[in-house]
Amino acid sequence: MSEQNTSISPPDGAQTPWHDLDEAGTHLTVDAFITTLMSQVGNALRRTITLPYADQFGLSVSEWRVLSLVAHAQRVAFSDLVLQSSSDKALVSRTLKLLEGRGLVALEAEGNTPRKKVYCVITPTGQDLHAEAIPIARARQAAAIRALPVEERGAMYRALLKLRAYCREMEEEGRGEDGNGKGRRETLGLDI
Repeated sequence: MSEQNTSISPPDGAQTPWHDLDEAGTHLTVDAFITTLMSQVGNALRRTITLPYADQFGLSVSEWRVLSLVAHAQRVAFSDLVLQSSSDKALVSRTLKLLEGRGLVALEAEGNTPRKKVYCVITPTGQDLHAEAIPIARARQAAAIRALPVEERGAMYRALLKLRAYCREMEEEGRGEDGNGKGRRETLGLDI
């Protein structure tokens, strides 16, 4: 085991690199950055949990994510779908075109202006596929969550919600500086 791995895998009860963290992050190493750990865990969960059942139903992970969001909402504005999916507009647009081509979703334009609002609607075929896949998705997600003791599940869930709220607040503050958040570059992959 490398020194890098042991520094982020302390035994139960031992202090973590985050325990006595000062405001400047003085002794924080890249392998213990929250963005590094979240990215590694997120990618591993996607590969081991989501990808197998998405593949089983002939979908990519992006297609499954978008299909499940549309199925949950039944009808959702494209702009809301982009926000909910945590993906960029171009990826959501390409994914919707693929799903539409397979008859799983329908796109409906509303309005007569060049900037008309587009809505995504689940089709009966999409609803059937989702109904078949969602029990498998739930079971696989539950298995991963249940790998944690109950008290850690609650703490992790609350911590993730707090981090999400923190990030949204920071994004809002960033948009407030220039009014629209332009100039920020969205990146995919490992963020350090």
